[in-house]
Amino acid sequence: MSSSAPQHPRLAGGHRLWSVDEHLADVLSAVRPLEPIELQLLDAQGCVLVEDVTVPVALPPFDNSSMDGYAVRTADVQGASEEFPAVLTVVGDVAAGSGELPTVGPGEAARIMTGAPLPPGAEAVVPVEWTDGGTGGGAAAGMTPASAAPEQASGEVRVHRAAEARAHVRARGSDVQAGDLALAAGTVLGPPQIALLAAIGRGTVRVRPRPRVVVMSTGSELVQPGEALAAGTIYDSNSFALAAAARDAGAIAYRVGAVADDADTLRATIEDQLIRADLLVTTGGVSVGAYDVVKEALSCVGQSDAGESEGEGQDVDGGRMDFRKLAMQPGKPQGFGTIGPDHTPLLALPGNPVSSYVSFELFVRPAIRVLMGLPESEVHRPSVRAVLSADKALGSPAGRRQFLRGKYDAESGTVAPVGGSGSHLIAALAHADSLMVVPEDVTSVEPGTDLEVILLG
Repeated sequence: MSSSAPQHPRLAGGHRLWSVDEHLADVLSAVRPLEPIELQLLDAQGCVLVEDVTVPVALPPFDNSSMDGYAVRTADVQGASEEFPAVLTVVGDVAAGSGELPTVGPGEAARIMTGAPLPPGAEAVVPVEWTDGGTGGGAAAGMTPASAAPEQASGEVRVHRAAEARAHVRARGSDVQAGDLALAAGTVLGPPQIALLAAIGRGTVRVRPRPRVVVMSTGSELVQPGEALAAGTIYDSNSFALAAAARDAGAIAYRVGAVADDADTLRATIEDQLIRADLLVTTGGVSVGAYDVVKEALSCVGQSDAGESEGEGQDVDGGRMDFRKLAMQPGKPQGFGTIGPDHTPLLALPGNPVSSYVSFELFVRPAIRVLMGLPESEVHRPSVRAVLSADKALGSPAGRRQFLRGKYDAESGTVAPVGGSGSHLIAALAHADSLMVVPEDVTSVEPGTDLEVILLG
């Protein structure tokens, strides 16, 4: 990497530039984990557990068969073979869910189904494939649970192989014992965790709910996908990308249709959405253009880039909004604050697709993960070091931390650039799986250079 002596990042153009780290710290300092609630198991999927869950009863709660077959005493099948099978009297059927169980005495066996409790007297289970299927009991290989009462099973079964004690028996408590820790506080509940909670009898669980994130794009030029484009219009991709990214982060996402470039309309739309939002995300309208509607809607009259210093904050409807420039590329213009009576966090992202997505990954995703109550180790995307694989050096602006789209190869430990550095190049973004990070004091990155790489997958 080659370096230059950039203008002080706080003083570019006469205005304070915030670093990426400063802005992120400011965002996260204003975000708190959501209050815990009690939810039904399926409603708790994706949520973070806030309590240790212990096992009330052993799992499985009783010795049971792992095979369809016959419950036997080991002494009765000792030395059994194809030539000299052990011939046992079938004294009953044991199906899963059976209540009263037949007792297996000397020279006897009970037909048993997978998951059924081991009957008294039995010491092992011989699979049905080790037998002749029984005579008079109505079963052969491929047994199905019997509908007849146990006393109706009769006849004999020939067993062709010996069985050791506890063969094909799932022991009581072999999965978890009563009093064991089933799941620790801080666990994210996925399908396996939901299964365990159900298996130990928990119908509800105390968790932090998934954050509700409202995403809206701004711009009179935006058209809903599926509709016809008129002259000068483009499809709204940002709101779809950010809503999908919010879901990927663990949130419940609500996408609002594109809002026209009218400050009053945007302000009213935001107020309407507050009732269902734990976090608001807008994209577009935060720069210095004549139609930067988010800034106009949420800033105090008279506040501008040429006026007071950036990021000093403005009171807005019971909250406070800051609009600032960051020493980064893409994503220099950013807005952050709280709005409404509950001081709901609002992150205002730039409108270029790549700027918007990179800003989401750096600032919004961590905020969502904090709202979920995840530990610090799971708030940020993982990063690795990788060697730049490229045909030529990559340029980077002095005094800016640059985030370039990349394709990471874990096997070789290399990363290759995908597309150019333009913040409008959304096609390249779709083929990238990582962001290459170029520090603020570096202006050129040569092939073979070791880089920090943020993994997006």
